[in-house]
Amino acid sequence: MSPEKQREIASKGGRAAHEKGTAHEWTADEARNAGRKGGQVSRGGRGRLIVPPESAPAAAPEGTTATRAE
Repeated sequence: MSPEKQREIASKGGRAAHEKGTAHEWTADEARNAGRKGGQVSRGGRGRLIVPPESAPAAAPEGTTATRAE
């Protein structure tokens, strides 16, 4: 399907949703928060994935090796 045809179909759906009253219109604050949250989760702001603290392994202090106490 051509990009023009896809845009035409999507446009009709958007207009219908607004006429019906079911379309969501983002406020500036909602959009800002959604963008901020998405950026934090996906990349962390510097092009690398974030590892949640609870799933990250504990790092050993510099100059030592991590061993289990038995």
